[in-house]
Amino acid sequence: MSQQQLVAPDIDFNEPRLQRHRARRAWKDRFARVAIGAGGFSVIVAISLIFFYLLYEVVPLFQSAGLEPVAEYQVPAAEQGKTRILAIEEQGEIASRVTDQGSVVFFQAVTGQLVSSIRLPIPDDAQVTHVTPADTGSRLLAAGLSNGGVLLFRQEYVISYPDNKRVITPELSFPYGEDVLALDDTGAPIKLVALRETGSQLFLAAVTSGNKLVGKAFDKSENFITGEISLSDQPVTMPTVSDSVTGLQIGPDTRWLYVANGQGKLDMFDLKNRANPLLNSRVNVASDGARISDMQFLLGGVSLLIADTNGRISQWFPVRNASNEYSLTRVRDFEGTGSAITHLVAEHRRKGFFALDQQGGLQIYYTTADRLVADTSVGTTDVQGMTLAPRGNFALLETGEGMALWQVENEHPEISWSSLWGKVWYEGYGEPEHIWQSSAANDDFEPKYSLTPLAFGTLKAAFYAMLLATPLAIAGAVYTAYFMAPRVRRKVKPAIELMEALPTVILGFLAGLFFAPFIESNLPGIFGILIVVPLAILVFAFAWSNLPERLRHRFPEGWEAFLLIPVIVGVVWFSFEISDYIEVWFFGGDVRFWLRDEFGLGFDQRNALVVGAAMGFAVIPTIFSITEDAVFSVPKHLSYGSLALGATTWQTMTRVVLPTASPGIFSAVMIGMGRAVGETMIVLMATGNTPIMDVNIFEGMRTLSANIAVEMPESAVGSTHYRILFLAAFVLFLFTFCVNTIAEFVRQRLRKKYSVI
Repeated sequence: MSQQQLVAPDIDFNEPRLQRHRARRAWKDRFARVAIGAGGFSVIVAISLIFFYLLYEVVPLFQSAGLEPVAEYQVPAAEQGKTRILAIEEQGEIASRVTDQGSVVFFQAVTGQLVSSIRLPIPDDAQVTHVTPADTGSRLLAAGLSNGGVLLFRQEYVISYPDNKRVITPELSFPYGEDVLALDDTGAPIKLVALRETGSQLFLAAVTSGNKLVGKAFDKSENFITGEISLSDQPVTMPTVSDSVTGLQIGPDTRWLYVANGQGKLDMFDLKNRANPLLNSRVNVASDGARISDMQFLLGGVSLLIADTNGRISQWFPVRNASNEYSLTRVRDFEGTGSAITHLVAEHRRKGFFALDQQGGLQIYYTTADRLVADTSVGTTDVQGMTLAPRGNFALLETGEGMALWQVENEHPEISWSSLWGKVWYEGYGEPEHIWQSSAANDDFEPKYSLTPLAFGTLKAAFYAMLLATPLAIAGAVYTAYFMAPRVRRKVKPAIELMEALPTVILGFLAGLFFAPFIESNLPGIFGILIVVPLAILVFAFAWSNLPERLRHRFPEGWEAFLLIPVIVGVVWFSFEISDYIEVWFFGGDVRFWLRDEFGLGFDQRNALVVGAAMGFAVIPTIFSITEDAVFSVPKHLSYGSLALGATTWQTMTRVVLPTASPGIFSAVMIGMGRAVGETMIVLMATGNTPIMDVNIFEGMRTLSANIAVEMPESAVGSTHYRILFLAAFVLFLFTFCVNTIAEFVRQRLRKKYSVI
């Protein structure tokens, strides 16, 4: 058989078929590059759009207020007397002024055109000396008269729509009759009058020209048939004052009477015993050498605003001490212009106020935020009176030259850095605190928008979840990737990764309705498991390692973990079985009461322990999967080389495999933490959703994400509450961005450090 010579085939790489193949492959490569690049760019654009949209919703919170003059005109019906009080109705269309001659003049707020003038039913020889509302923004007014009497009347505005055009018709009503109530039997003129109306009572206090305090209390009763309200006198003894009274106010529950004098001092009288009023506090509320220039209640009647002739404005309210006694306390001071304050006007629906000084400066403040919102000049120093529209969008001033209407743009004065992150002294609290309370049952409450307890709750929930998930997930991943038999690994890894597909709403449902009460009734057993299970595993491992080799080798290598299953199940069963006995032997029969009595720790059924367990269960698959891939991807020649040089399996794992896989392990932990921080449904359903700051594992919390989910549906679009929820989302976004950035930086450093192994 002859030997055949092998000849290389003659291949033409430029034949049409191969050219078409190369062209298709080049087109596919270009398409893949463009598609992948477009996808990555789209992700960046999407994230950037989210960032800028959140920023777009948040920025208006920190914008300053604006004031612009709208109109100026002469005082309407000036011949009917001097103005005692100004008012504007809800829509900002009709304004009114009550004159000293007893006329109520209604006029167009923008043009000054006279609408109507109504004469109060007072004696012809009497004059109106002072007028005050029953509360901030109330339409019920009390007019003090020169004959020692007081007349109560209410301003009403009837809205009709003839020819589909809104028409506002002002009227006066007299809910307590048209008779003048005599406060001073001597007939001395009323210098100051204060009125407070509650659901069942009416309280009037006044200061006469003789510097005498007079007052009356009335119980109200309503006729259910006619709707007529009748008053019955209740005896009241008013305190005696020696100094000249410059200010008078009554608290909302008619218990506290505030009297300011010409010496810059404020007296707070306790009227709980109407027959014997007691002086509770006497404080110097004015700065050195100054006099009190004005005193007004904030919305709700709890806080008093005190202005003095040195230009200082301070906020005061009663604070209860440990002995359950009240004392008048200075809460905060507001930065003024240094010029004497002449007028204070509180907003009708917020805890803000306007201040006018002697130089014509107009400032807008918000008390809770401790913020100067706006500062401008009205252009004149001769301001005789001022009022605000109920919505706070208009301010009406009476000057020596006439009337001036200003439009106010002040959408979100409640927000400042201190109100969001610092401690704030809220009304009714004994000290400054971090509080989140966005709504309440009435309109007089003080909104509390501190994000600190929500951020604290977010980190608390994430901490306890990571405390449980991180060691279990990393240890399980290391064992699965490095020690477990390949056949078992192919079953275990997909099963654990499948856990990640379980909806978190199911986990939250089970945690809230089953796991939380189970933990509450088996608390000693739960903590017994945390102690006994690790000890049982160590004891089993020690016993296994000391068994004869002939016995250990009967069990396939890499399957040893299955021997732990009956050990763990038995220990868990035993812990729950003796839980009740432990509670009786060591904790007096109820571990919750024992924790409260011994350590002062409260116990909520839905607490951080429940959240940590449930959310840890949700985070474990994420950390496990990434860590397992990182450990399994360590080149085998590194571990084989280490073993060949005499290192043990444990030494190889700790000194070669783990350092090499550390970038991936660190990424897994950071991604798991991001998952825990952003988790919503579990913390929403498995906690009490109480925004408190307490590291106690037995107390609940409220997280930023859960707060957004709970309150976003009920917030009005464009409101301060609505934008603060977007701010909370923005904080979460920034937190995640910062964590991911730091994680990437550390991961690159670790990769560079251990790339030489």
